[in-house]
Amino acid sequence: MAAIVGMKDRDSNQMRAEMVDRTDAETLQEFIVRNADVFAEVYTDDAMAYQSLPFRYKSIKHSICEYVREAEHTNGVESFWSMFKRAHKGTFHKMSPKHLNRYVQEFVGRHNLCEVDTLAQMASLALGLSGKRLKYRELIADNGYESGARS
Repeated sequence: MAAIVGMKDRDSNQMRAEMVDRTDAETLQEFIVRNADVFAEVYTDDAMAYQSLPFRYKSIKHSICEYVREAEHTNGVESFWSMFKRAHKGTFHKMSPKHLNRYVQEFVGRHNLCEVDTLAQMASLALGLSGKRLKYRELIADNGYESGARS
């Protein structure tokens, strides 16, 4: 199974997301602990995996159609998922588990740079490419995930 976990910092508007193999409490909470400030207030949906988070924590009960409670909501990260899903339907029709994290990181990068001007975006892209090269043999190499290619 391939799933994606993500979070958005309301102050900086920055996203963090990655592909995960499991959606259990240990995996999801480890992602939050690794990416959130120790003093952060965390808002999640009402999935059981989040119930014992070591943060000031509030849950929005999507299961009973609750989406906003005063300033408590998950709308920022939901907006990111919406853009990601729209790209899947519009441009990237096939996102195999093998390369899913590459797509996720592309969209995280797009989101995190959306408010800077074009030249700054290009400079960031050039810096990110420096010293990196993806060879064809690495692209097609087995990484333990299904490529989705037809046999």
